[in-house]
Amino acid sequence: YNYIRWIQDLLDTTSDNYTDRYDPDREVIGLDVGTGASCIYPLLGTAARPHWRFHATETDDLSYTFARANITSNSLHSRIRLHHTQLSAPLLPLDSLEVPRLDFCMCNPPFYSSRTDMAASAASKSLPPLAVCTGAESEMVCEGGDVGFVLRIVDESCLLQSRVQWYTSMLGKLSSVDTVVARLKEVGVANWAVGALRAGAKTRRWVVGWSWQDRRPRNDVARHPQLPLAVQPFPTSYTIPILHADVTCGLVHATLDALDLRWQWRPSIATGVGFAKANVWSRAARRKAAMFARQRNNNTTDPARTLAPASEPVKAMHDGKKAEAEDREMQEAGAEDGEGDDDDDDDDDDDDDDSDADNDPVALGFKITVGAVDKVVEVRWLQGRDSVLFESFCGMLRRAVSTVAGAGDGSKG
Repeated sequence: YNYIRWIQDLLDTTSDNYTDRYDPDREVIGLDVGTGASCIYPLLGTAARPHWRFHATETDDLSYTFARANITSNSLHSRIRLHHTQLSAPLLPLDSLEVPRLDFCMCNPPFYSSRTDMAASAASKSLPPLAVCTGAESEMVCEGGDVGFVLRIVDESCLLQSRVQWYTSMLGKLSSVDTVVARLKEVGVANWAVGALRAGAKTRRWVVGWSWQDRRPRNDVARHPQLPLAVQPFPTSYTIPILHADVTCGLVHATLDALDLRWQWRPSIATGVGFAKANVWSRAARRKAAMFARQRNNNTTDPARTLAPASEPVKAMHDGKKAEAEDREMQEAGAEDGEGDDDDDDDDDDDDDDSDADNDPVALGFKITVGAVDKVVEVRWLQGRDSVLFESFCGMLRRAVSTVAGAGDGSKG
């Protein structure tokens, strides 16, 4: 179940609402590659989350028969679709399954490259009788072992890319994690996660996930202290120690509100969410913004360039459109009920399903929380592909906060 739980956290912390929490209304579709005779992961996933559905593939005839019986006995035909595939078929056959996109795929691959490899591994351990491997040979052995199997998924993901939000797999050896992560870097994946799972008192398994999209998982989901730094992704959390939370709150809001980015601040919970199209906090960017501002002011004060005042109906229409745009921005930034910047509760029941989404590209999405108890500012990387940009933003904020609020050096992770 630990593997399913890790995938849940991966999805929960990269959802559209940016809350880092489970959304019980979210419809999720996953694929279990080589589900085995028990079909255990789809059974666990559908039991834990009522809006999860699965596709599951299996190549072994006997395992397919038992898996189908398990689905039937649990009355889950409507939520788990079992597919009998061939060894020569793609591991992620989305087109033949007529699946346009998936939220995730998962896999517990064959760990061994040959029967000799499996026998040698068993001989090197002192196993109690109930711990002996009982899986079919197709579940235990394949060419290249777990690394060869997962590298096939990596190659297929290069073609499918964003049709699957998260590609994941379990691995049997720590050395396999090194090889898979190295391959991910080679093919240009910039967003991945690694973890360690306990399977009993002594057995340990490793998990790796990667995404061609730019939603960043929470730091404790993407990284694990028992894994070497070489395989860990860039941290998605940065903390800045402070002395006075109330002063820092005002400073953070003033600093971000002055930049050319989308920013909303929730004073009641000392939290803000922002989205930037580019680096707008560097000295060069701020000089450029100041120059444009001066040009606008000059145009406004020049009688030859000043337009006649708008009529009241036109002005009202303009203000209404501006308000609608602001509402859309707040919704897109993950605003939750009762946490608005304003005290108005009148629009709690206003679900404007027809509002247009902002299609502007996002270079950096972030959430900033000022902790009054632990005296830190936490910057959470929500969205983006460029770790240098995130680090630059955190450095700017650290300098701004430390200037007035007495902050110390920040730390990643």
